Parts: sequence; structure tokens; C-alpha cells
Amino acid sequence: MLSEIPKELIMAGGIGQIFTALIYPWIRHKVFNWYEDVKQLKPLNQEIAKTYGRYIVGLNFGFGLIALMLPNSLQNGSSLALAISALIAAYWIGKVATQFAYYPMYQIPQKPLFKLGSYFMNGLFGFFAILYSWLFILNL
Repeated sequence: MLSEIPKELIMAGGIGQIFTALIYPWIRHKVFNWYEDVKQLKPLNQEIAKTYGRYIVGLNFGFGLIALMLPNSLQNGSSLALAISALIAAYWIGKVATQFAYYPMYQIPQKPLFKLGSYFMNGLFGFFAILYSWLFILNL
């Protein structure tokens, strides 16, 4: 069994997470018309929804930066490496589970770009869940 994940694979995960952070606002706007839906909420709920959207972008970007800048530190077996890899793995496993359990994918507009994009993004989410679960296991 491989006792270390190639640094380049971890960095690819970091780039992918930064990509998800950067593309997320566009997806909400162009694919889901999210901003129009949010306008129907009460003002406080609008701000809460926007804040959680920013949290998601920030976490994806932050996790990506960690992977890009500290790939070796994510698998050095330290308590911090264990904790961070567990946190990020749980985040992405939760995202994948939520995506398939609660989000009706049939509501994605059927334009070829959006349909292909949904497969690509779900593949990325699965890759992140596997990568960080693998890192967590190696850090045990």
C-alpha cells in the first residue's frame, strides 16, 4: 500500500478546490438563478443565505490554499495534519452525501454546458472526499 500521496495529487486537489471557490458564484447566478430566489426571503434571511454562501466559498478557497501551499504538511502524521485532513474529509464527504441525498439534479437546466458541468463538479467533489479521506487514514 502506498504510504504517501504524491505531492502533485494533493496540489491538484488544492487547485480544484480553489477552482470550485471561484466558479461557485457564477454557478449560483447562471445555473440556479440563486440571487433572484434569495430576494424572495426576508431581509435577515437574505443576509444569512449570502453569509453562508460566502462561508462555502471561503472554506473551499482556504482548503485549496492549504493543499497547494502545504502538501507535505497535510500528510506528515502530526496531530494537526490528522485534524485538518479529518475536517476537510468530513466537509467533502458531507458535501457529496448532501448533493445526492437532497439536491434534485434534474432541476439543473438541460443546456449541455450545465449538464456536463454538473458531472464535472460532482466528480471533483468525489475526488476531494477520497483524497482527504486517504490523507486522514495515512495520518492515523
